[in-house]
Amino acid sequence: MCVSFLVQHVLFACSGTRIKTRKRNIAAPLDPAAFADAVVQIYLDNAGDLELIAKSIEPSELNFSRYGDTFFEVIFTGGRTQPGTTKPDEGERHPYSIIDCEPTRETILPSVIYIQKILRRRPFLIKNLENVMRRFLQSLELFEENERKKLAIFTALAFSQKLSGLPPETVFQPLLKDNLVGKGLVLSFITDFFKEYLVDNSLDDLIAILKRGKMEDNLMDFFPSAKRSAEGFSEHFTKAGLTSLVEYNEKKIFEVKLKEMKSALTTQITEETDVSEVIETVKQRVTDAKLPDIEVVRILWDVLMDAVQWSGKNQQQNANSALRQVKTWAKLLNTFCTNGKLELELMYKVQMQCYEDAKLMKLFPEIVRSLYEQDVLAEDTILHWFRKGTNPKGRQTFVKGLEPFVNWLEEAEEED
Repeated sequence: MCVSFLVQHVLFACSGTRIKTRKRNIAAPLDPAAFADAVVQIYLDNAGDLELIAKSIEPSELNFSRYGDTFFEVIFTGGRTQPGTTKPDEGERHPYSIIDCEPTRETILPSVIYIQKILRRRPFLIKNLENVMRRFLQSLELFEENERKKLAIFTALAFSQKLSGLPPETVFQPLLKDNLVGKGLVLSFITDFFKEYLVDNSLDDLIAILKRGKMEDNLMDFFPSAKRSAEGFSEHFTKAGLTSLVEYNEKKIFEVKLKEMKSALTTQITEETDVSEVIETVKQRVTDAKLPDIEVVRILWDVLMDAVQWSGKNQQQNANSALRQVKTWAKLLNTFCTNGKLELELMYKVQMQCYEDAKLMKLFPEIVRSLYEQDVLAEDTILHWFRKGTNPKGRQTFVKGLEPFVNWLEEAEEED
C-alpha cells in the first residue's frame, strides 16, 4: 500500500499534475462588537456626514451579511445594543444617531435617505432593518417620550419615502402588545406617525398602508380598552388635528352598521318574519346606529328586491314576483317613507334598479303603480318625478313607459 502510494505520487510529480488537497472552511469568529466599533469609527471619522459615511461604507470589507442587525443598531442608537434589548452595550458610540438627533423631520429625513442608499446596494439588509425596528417597537416603554417620537417620525418618513421593501406589518403588528397598548404608548406613537405621514401624503395613501398592514378595520386596537369607542376615537384624533382620519373612521363605522342592518333584515325577510317584527328591528337599528332616513329607505328596497326569486327572461313571472314583494312588504315601506323626499328617494332607487338590471327594465311603470296602490308613493311624488326628476339613468325610457299612468293620474285629478 505504501509503495504503491509512493509510486503514484512520483508519477504525478513527474507529469506536472498537482494533487488537490481539501481546504478546511475556517469560520470567522462571531464578533459583532468589533463590527459595531468599525462602523462607529466611520461615523466619527466623517463627523456624522451621512453622504461621506455612505461613501466610506461602500468600499469597506465589513461583513454586513452577518452583522446587519448590529449595523442598524448603530444607525438608530449610536452603537451596539445588548442582545434582545434596547440598552447600550459596551464599546464605541457616536453622537449622530436617530435617537440622538432633534425630533423633527428635517433632522431625521437624511437618515432615511442614507438607509435607502445602503439598501439599494445591499437589498438583503431590509430583513435586518425589519428585525431591529420590530425589536424597538416591541420595547417602546424602554425609550424616553421624545425618543419614541423620533422613532415615529422615522417610521412615517420611511413609508413616505417608500423605503425599499419595508412591509407595513413590520411596524403595526409588533405594536399590539397588550402592555404597550394599555399604557397608551402605542396610541401616542401611532398619532405621531399619522401626523407626520400625512404631511406629504394623502389619507388614501395612509389607508393603503394600513390595509397592507392588516390594520384598516382595526384602528381601535391602538387604543387602551377604556378609551376604545367611536367617541374616544373622534375626540383623540380631532384634538390631534387629524379630522380627515376621524371622518374616515365615522364613514367606516357607518358602513359596518349599514351592512349589519342589511344582513339582519335579509334573514328576517327570507324567513318571512311577521312584518311588525321586521319594523321593530329596523326602528331599533336606526336608533342604535343613528342612520339617516334616506339610507334606511335605500336599504329596505335593496333587501326586498334581493329576496325576490327572479326567473331569467320570463318578464311576466318577474313582474309578478316583484309586485308580490311590494304588496307583501308595503307596510314596512310605508312605515319609513314618511314624506315626499323619502318617497322620491324610493322612486330613484326603483329607477336605478330597473336601469341596471335588463330583466327589470320594462317593470318600472308596474312597480311604481303598485307602490301607489299600496299607499307607499303619493300622487304628488310620482308627478314630481315625472316632470322634474333629476336622475338621467334610463329616464327617457321610464318617462315614456310611465306616461299612460301619469295621464290617468292627471285626468283623475282634473275630475276631482
